[in-house]
Amino acid sequence: MTFSLVARCERTGMFGVAISSSSPAVAARCSHARAGVGAVASQNVTDPALGPLTLDLMERGTSAAEAVAEVRRQAAFIEYRQILAVDASGVTAIHSGPNALGIWAGAQAKNVASGGNLLANDNVPRAIVDAFLAAQGHLGDRLVAALRAGLAAGGEAGPVHSAGLKIVDRLSWPLADLRCDWTEACPVEAVAAAWDVYRPQMAAYVQRALDPRAAPSYGVPGDE
Repeated sequence: MTFSLVARCERTGMFGVAISSSSPAVAARCSHARAGVGAVASQNVTDPALGPLTLDLMERGTSAAEAVAEVRRQAAFIEYRQILAVDASGVTAIHSGPNALGIWAGAQAKNVASGGNLLANDNVPRAIVDAFLAAQGHLGDRLVAALRAGLAAGGEAGPVHSAGLKIVDRLSWPLADLRCDWTEACPVEAVAAAWDVYRPQMAAYVQRALDPRAAPSYGVPGDE
C-alpha cells in the first residue's frame, strides 16, 4: 500500500523521508527522522513504534544495518513489516518481511534506501533511488523528484491518496513536515506544491523559533 524513501544529504547532514500510499495519512504513521541520527520508514501493516525504536538504536551508536537487525530480533510480527533506515554515516538498511503485501521490493545505495509494497512492479524502488541520486539541489527537492519518479515508474498498484515529506536538520523539531492526508487527486503533487510554497519561508520559520527579534516581517495585517 506504500512506496517511500529515506535519505541523507551528504553535504548538509540533513535527513528526510518521502512517502505515498493508498491509505490515509500515511506520513503520520510511517515517517520518522531525528537530527544527527537518521531517518526511518516503518510501513506495510504498520507498527509506528518501530520507527522510534530504530532511531533510538542508531542514536546509541549502532549502524542502520545493526539497528534494523536488532529490531528484527525484538519486534513482534516482524514478518508483516517493512523497515527502511539510513544512519549518520549514510549506511542504509532494508527489512521486508515475507508477509509484505502484493509485489514488494527494495533498492538502496549510500545515503538512500527505497521500498514498497502492493507495487505496480518491482522496479519502482530502483527508479526512486536512481532519481534521488541524479537529482540536484536541496534535500527536499531531491526527495520530491524521487517520489515523482516512483509514481512515474508505476507506484502502487492502485491509486494513491496520501503523501508526506519530512526533513530534519540540527534542531529537535523537523525543518519541514508537509503532508497530504487524503485526496482524490494526486497527493504527491499536493505535497510538491506545499514544498514549493514552504521552502522559501523555511529559514524564516527557523529564525523565528531561535530568536524572533532577528526574524523577518511576518507579512500579516498590522505587522511593521
